[in-house]
Amino acid sequence: MSPGTPTISRGAETWRSTIQDVASAAGVSVATVSRALRGLPNVAVTTRARVEAAARDLNYRPDRHASRLAAGRRSRSVAVVVPFINSWYFANVIAGVEAVCADGGYDLLVLTAPSPAARAMNLVDAFGLDRRIDGMIFVEVALDEADVEELTRLRLAVVTIGQRTRPFPSVNIDNVAVGRTAAQHLIELGHSRIGVLAGQAEDPVNFNVPDDRIAGARDAIVAAGLELDPDLIVPGQFTVEGGRRAAGTLLARTPMPTALLALSDEMAFGAVIAARELGIDIPGDVSLVGVDDHEVAQAIGLTTVRQEVVEHGARAAAALLHTLLGARVEPTHELQPIELVVRGSTRRRAVP
Repeated sequence: MSPGTPTISRGAETWRSTIQDVASAAGVSVATVSRALRGLPNVAVTTRARVEAAARDLNYRPDRHASRLAAGRRSRSVAVVVPFINSWYFANVIAGVEAVCADGGYDLLVLTAPSPAARAMNLVDAFGLDRRIDGMIFVEVALDEADVEELTRLRLAVVTIGQRTRPFPSVNIDNVAVGRTAAQHLIELGHSRIGVLAGQAEDPVNFNVPDDRIAGARDAIVAAGLELDPDLIVPGQFTVEGGRRAAGTLLARTPMPTALLALSDEMAFGAVIAARELGIDIPGDVSLVGVDDHEVAQAIGLTTVRQEVVEHGARAAAALLHTLLGARVEPTHELQPIELVVRGSTRRRAVP
């Protein structure tokens, strides 16, 4: 077991077990640890018992006073900014952030920035955040150079998820590798006509995520001596309904794609609905790959590229609180792992 993160006590550095240590020992997410130890619902009895046992073994106790010990004025509040909250991805990132913030004794304020007009500094000005919070986590919300300069001037601690800036720590995944990994799996199964359920046609809030994943898929397809047909890339809005419409469009093409790559599991769920409506069998007629490893993915047997979304939020919050506790280190830029999880929605293509 790795040691916990440092806390500051009477000018001396000590070590304590953290919520991440408990999560690792119990084999669950930090959000599950937080729910279990606070007696919240939706935690299995056996899981709750395992978490409680791990917490006892590690002598874990949330440090409700940690923020008071850091130098300077502290509000004991941080803000997390997301494009919208009615999304599995953003809800799970927030869960990871909330668990670590609660562990460190910080309240969490959740804000949305659904459009480029809702710039970071517009939010700060509108809510007077520079007086109400100690730090901010931006999740797939773009910071331009003016934002970075102003946030630095205000001396707010900042961490980003999905964007890398020079002065602030960040947490990311390699989205090119995500697309490449998914496409390689389909190519190895003999698929050459691959349709893509992409993001929005104009997607300012999600940065380069859709483009990077498509670029990775294209790299794998071209490396195999094939071509990604631009007519087989259809926006799916990163929603179930968007995925249903996009898949319906793709499955009506002649010839029909033999495989679909959805850039999120939620769009893949929409593809399952569209295939059922059209009487098309998955994986008999068309293979399907998603991205994320949503909880429902296992239930329906979806092959997907897994990313540990709750952990992204937890790692970002840990980096933010580390800064607030007085750490003076160069910003870290963490690249979190991905993993192909093969289930029943993909099959080797039958040779005609």
